[in-house]
Amino acid sequence: MSTNTTDNQRKVTTRRLAEMKKNGEKIAMLTAYDYTTACIVDQAGMDVVLVGDSAANVVCGHSTTLPITLDEMIFLASCVSRGLERALLVVDMPFGSYQGNQIVALESAIRIMKESGATAVKIEGGQDIAPTIERIVSAGIPVMGHLGLTPQSINQLGTYGVQAKEDASAEKLIADALALQQAGCFAIVLEKIPATLATKVSKTLEIPTIGIGAGAGCDGQVLVVQDMLGMNKGFSPKFLRKYADLNEVMTGALQAYISDVKSGDFPSASEAY
Repeated sequence: MSTNTTDNQRKVTTRRLAEMKKNGEKIAMLTAYDYTTACIVDQAGMDVVLVGDSAANVVCGHSTTLPITLDEMIFLASCVSRGLERALLVVDMPFGSYQGNQIVALESAIRIMKESGATAVKIEGGQDIAPTIERIVSAGIPVMGHLGLTPQSINQLGTYGVQAKEDASAEKLIADALALQQAGCFAIVLEKIPATLATKVSKTLEIPTIGIGAGAGCDGQVLVVQDMLGMNKGFSPKFLRKYADLNEVMTGALQAYISDVKSGDFPSASEAY
């Protein structure tokens, strides 16, 4: 067995992600929300799997990420964790589970780790949330940060557009990133910010950055699995590359099934006991 194959089979840890950044190896990260998908994603060789609060949109049908609860996130994460052997599992802390109260935040993070089998949690926010991150990290829980477009703050931001385009906001984002690193984050997601800024942040930090709509200068990339597989037909932002059109494939298969049932062709004699 080659060294490369052996390395690819190694369990991914936060320490290994740091090694990957140091060695210039890009980090592949993708969402998953159920056991079956998690098995496929893990077997494909994904480095990091995120149970994102984007489940509020793609699983639950909400228009924002705000409604999903801590209990729902733990349930989904527990399903995903049972399908992973190699990938590092990160779980979003949902809106209301950490803002404003460090004790509540720590209790929420502990619940996620104990009840879901997660490896780490992810928290949105910059310098304002750094003390809470430090508190969680001090309890032995790895934390991934999230800057730029922070969907849990959509009502405050007022737009899903590109963030930190002005000099002042760009400088604040850099300061936020440094604060998160100082607080103990092992990595930071950078969402929908200018590529030049994301590259600058990535070069400034010692910890890895994971981009989504932040250009190729990040240390890794993340997408929502339903988006990159083309299941969400009406969602086509600039940053999204669709690697399949499962909407068309699934629709064709479902229509063929309906036709076969209606015609009596399914089940055939060979498919009956």
